Amino acid sequence: MGMALCDAQGKWTEIGGLPVYADQLLPLVTERREKYSFPSFDAEIVQMALPNIFIVFGDMRLKSQRLRFRSTDEPDFVELHFSLAGGGLMENHINGHIHQFKAMQHNLIYSPEFDGTGNYKPNEPYQFFEIHFRIAYFLELVKDTGNVLSAFCENIQKNHFSDLSDCNLKMTFAMQQCIREIMSCNFSGGLKMIFLQAKCMELLSLQAQSFEQHAKKSVKSVLKTAYETDCIHHAREYLNKNMHTPPSLSELAKIAGINEFKLKNGFKELFDTTVFGYLSDIKLIEAKEQLLSGIPIKVISENLSYSSVQHFSTAFSKKFGISPGKVKMN
Repeated sequence: MGMALCDAQGKWTEIGGLPVYADQLLPLVTERREKYSFPSFDAEIVQMALPNIFIVFGDMRLKSQRLRFRSTDEPDFVELHFSLAGGGLMENHINGHIHQFKAMQHNLIYSPEFDGTGNYKPNEPYQFFEIHFRIAYFLELVKDTGNVLSAFCENIQKNHFSDLSDCNLKMTFAMQQCIREIMSCNFSGGLKMIFLQAKCMELLSLQAQSFEQHAKKSVKSVLKTAYETDCIHHAREYLNKNMHTPPSLSELAKIAGINEFKLKNGFKELFDTTVFGYLSDIKLIEAKEQLLSGIPIKVISENLSYSSVQHFSTAFSKKFGISPGKVKMN
């Protein structure tokens, strides 16, 4: 859904939304990149349209705390929303519903109309990523896939405003990686369309899985305070900076300032992976970048402390669905 913003002088400016969506019969991706600079906000927006799917992401910096928003006349879509940096609150005056996102949170939203206000911290960056699925296409994709999505789809069919969940969830590492791959896609033509379609489906699946798991959880969080949550984030940042010489679990717990039990369970709770699973992921992502830069497989395996080239190749193939040798050939 496109969006128009009203500045302090009462002037409306449309941002996001393509003038014409890609025709469902044409195997093409329509892409547009634009920058906006107005008294009330600056923005850089990327928009991509392909059959039944519209992708939009970008950076915004609001110069005033409060802005008016309204949707433009485009077909109804279901929105996969991801707040990458910053946060804000949007109130829909049509139904009184409030959407509030903090950094690294996500949700699914159905809002057939929007006319309301947004509240953001002035002069702080806000980065977002959204995928919009056409209604009929979305309903066909997710039919018979789980209780959480079933209830959401019932609201869509009744044309009722709805969020998949009353609470936003933390983005997982897999979601972040999928979004990065969409944003950095360098394919063209039909291959680009196939790649983006697959990644959009993957992201939808990751969201659905995340909310299904959240709905089934009966145990309380092991992290009782904001300090403990900050300790887990510190542990992750330490792994990012020291993946070539990672500490043991007990050493990482001391570095993070938290006990080993809370480190293991809190890390899984926040990032939906284990400490060593996360470490393996970031090492393999680094390996992929080194392969693309032309570094030999044997050297990469040694640099990343794999016990053998075979062990590295097996882990890489399991992660990316392609062998290291084929990455180099491509």
